[in-house]
Amino acid sequence: MALKESEAIVLRTYPLRESDLLVTLFTRLEGKVKGVARAAMKSRRRFGGALEPLTYVRAFYDDRERQELARLDSCEVIESPMASEVSYPRATALAHVAELLDELMPDREASDAVFRLSLAVLQQLRGATLWMPLTYFELWMTRLMGFLPEFSECAVCGRSFDQSRDGSGEGRAFYHALADGLVCIDDKRIASSELSAESRKIAAQMLRSRVSDFAEIDWPKAVCADLRKFLLQILERHIEKKLVTAAMLQKVG
Repeated sequence: MALKESEAIVLRTYPLRESDLLVTLFTRLEGKVKGVARAAMKSRRRFGGALEPLTYVRAFYDDRERQELARLDSCEVIESPMASEVSYPRATALAHVAELLDELMPDREASDAVFRLSLAVLQQLRGATLWMPLTYFELWMTRLMGFLPEFSECAVCGRSFDQSRDGSGEGRAFYHALADGLVCIDDKRIASSELSAESRKIAAQMLRSRVSDFAEIDWPKAVCADLRKFLLQILERHIEKKLVTAAMLQKVG
């Protein structure tokens, strides 16, 4: 059987037997592929440092008949996050991208849009900036998965957030961990949180722009913190589990 060849992003690796690794790849050709890299912990020639998480590689693999896992023959590094220093905050941000891709992408379902998004965001995560690319990635993953609600009007009554009820200015928007969508102040539930008008404005800009367009903007953790909380609640509700890296990012300054 001829080897398949595809650009791929390494998501996870686990030890398997003495020197093998169980590898999860997000490939451009087939989406998420799980395979076994035989003797990967011994073979520098075939794998080297190519199996570090979030490494962008060219992968060569094949599928064996009646076997669920592919056989990973070799990988060539195209770009590695290890090319520059990896601090704990940056490592946590990279792990968050990997966890989201692993949890949200189904096996063997290609998505060129998600693949291109991932590469663009990983490019921005090469430097010290974390919160802008993470916000962009969470927003676009929520949209590409079909989970993103309407930002301009109340999900219950349909009233536009462009105006408050008395016409005095921009209306307020709220969300709840157990409900879909944004609602106006009249329809909000107990224990709801507010999504600020500024964060809604930035989200709208991000949905019309490339991540590189925001690269020069000073973006501390406080910027769009409410938007990230809103997006994570949506994503966790759909995958029906808490994201491990989301809790880790809360501790990053």
